[in-house]
Amino acid sequence: MPKASIVVPAFNAAETLPETLRSLLAQTFPDFEIVVVDDGSTDRTVAVVRSFADRRIRVVQQPNRGLPGARNSGIDAARGEFIGFCDADDLWRPTKLAAHVAHLEANPQVGLSYSGSDLIDMESRPLKVAMRPRLRNVTAAHVFLRNPVGNGSAPVFRRAALDAIRWRPAQETVRDWWFDETFRQSEDIECWLRFALTTDWEIEGVPGQLTRYRIAPGGLSASLHKQLAAWDRVVEKLQPLASDFFARHAPVARAYQLRYLARRAFSMGNGPEAVRLVRASLASSRRPLVAEPVKTLTTIGASLALNMFGKAAGSALLARLKSAHRT
Repeated sequence: MPKASIVVPAFNAAETLPETLRSLLAQTFPDFEIVVVDDGSTDRTVAVVRSFADRRIRVVQQPNRGLPGARNSGIDAARGEFIGFCDADDLWRPTKLAAHVAHLEANPQVGLSYSGSDLIDMESRPLKVAMRPRLRNVTAAHVFLRNPVGNGSAPVFRRAALDAIRWRPAQETVRDWWFDETFRQSEDIECWLRFALTTDWEIEGVPGQLTRYRIAPGGLSASLHKQLAAWDRVVEKLQPLASDFFARHAPVARAYQLRYLARRAFSMGNGPEAVRLVRASLASSRRPLVAEPVKTLTTIGASLALNMFGKAAGSALLARLKSAHRT
């Protein structure tokens, strides 16, 4: 039995999947399997997987169930003591799995290990943006407010810890769920936060940007209204589990989420939407302004400049403010 399993959900991923699989096969930790879940693809995804003559790769085929459903099928098929996830367009650094296995083996109280990420474009070129999250003393509040776990290609779970959030919905007769398949966005934060709120397992990160997270134009994260609605639904779903927790933290967490969406609107060149989201963030809570004044003020200033003078002016102001912060 392999020590670790890497679950790769794949839907019409023939273009990016070869590079993803090569990055996983290059892991320095040798004892692992790769479970590729073909989620009803209509392209050459399955043929791409089978073109890799490597016994460590298995493919599971199913009708389309969405990303959470593909992950659930992968978890169900996985045989490893540790289970990591890598979306079919993302990449892992060669030492990523080794770092997480060592971390989990040395810290039996940790159930979820994660790393930072470097952002890349569709040609795998670095975008010079990195996710450098908090690594230690992570509470449910940290997960809710700033999501240090980050994207779905960052975490590696201990199997026993992941099974602590396993359940079977009423509509299912044979399949268990770990990720909530009723979500099409925000399924990651829903899972991480439910894990933090309902189990005693600790959440910790390992140093380094060990995931390369691809930003695709027109991807799910570009749909701002749907993303906010999905985030609100996470709160609505989990609120009964810890009503006092959400009463304390929801306004601040929503302010951070709205600020993030404002930056996404800025990157899309939508000045009016960026300004609207900035104003909504400040109305929800001023805590991000106090806790992270530079990032918050750059978001405000760049959004206003974009709205009044266009993308070039907004980008110039953002670059100037970032440069001043570094000096």
